[in-house]
Amino acid sequence: MISSKTSFIALIGNPVSHSLSPIMQNAALQYLGLDLIYIAIPCKDEDLELVLNSLKKINCKGLNITIPHKEKVFKLCSKISPIASKLKAINTLKLNSEKEWSATNTDVEGFIYPLRTLNFKKKESIVLGSGGAARSVIQGLINLNFSTISVISRNKLSLDELIKNFGSQIEIQGLLNNDDNRAQDLIEEADLIINTTPVGMKTTKNEENLLPFGENFWRSLNSKSIIYDLIYNPSPTALLKFSAKKGCMTIDGLQMLVAQGLKSLSFWTDGLEVPFHIMNDALKDYLKNK
Repeated sequence: MISSKTSFIALIGNPVSHSLSPIMQNAALQYLGLDLIYIAIPCKDEDLELVLNSLKKINCKGLNITIPHKEKVFKLCSKISPIASKLKAINTLKLNSEKEWSATNTDVEGFIYPLRTLNFKKKESIVLGSGGAARSVIQGLINLNFSTISVISRNKLSLDELIKNFGSQIEIQGLLNNDDNRAQDLIEEADLIINTTPVGMKTTKNEENLLPFGENFWRSLNSKSIIYDLIYNPSPTALLKFSAKKGCMTIDGLQMLVAQGLKSLSFWTDGLEVPFHIMNDALKDYLKNK
């Protein structure tokens, strides 16, 4: 029951109307019996500072930050966790006792969640794309002790920057998607391939049947590879359908979404935890009935 005493947590980004975070977070808050609700607030670039300063003065307890503000929000925070600094991206804020924003990033833990019971020592991985999501994925692969990380991208500038940023932790092999022979060799040997590109996402243009870098790019894929697509709508994506037909184990982005949400909730509530299935089931029910 929402009352005058009810506090809130908000997702800040632009756009936010498509977000599933309110569905899963409100299910968790209800399960915990907290007088809290979760809402999504659209926020333009030029309004970010005004919005965050305004939220300090009302009954806001915390925030999720999404595109396009994950990097711009740094200058508005008084305390930033080591992982957020390393990734150069923030996705979770809470107000501390001085009414200043403390920041962290829960994406790495979210990414690792579906892989946490598997052994990847001396294994080979490929990351498709070199944008913001690729940073969290690469840090996760390092944490999982992969011996080889290769990144395939269309964008040489962001690819070079990625390789440089992680150079002190691991040597990343980078190549452009048009380097076909090398890509085929890597795909044939890969134990895990992660799609961080938006290709295959459900859009109004019906582009969800596309495969990242085109179908020919995947011709050397074999059944020993695990395929992890960060996209969760549609489920399964064209890539995961294609991979399942090859006999591959497949993982969609829903588990990562839920797991990073769980970590954000724990950050806001000073360590409270909710069972994974509470949030996961809420999302599955919503998507099934949509």
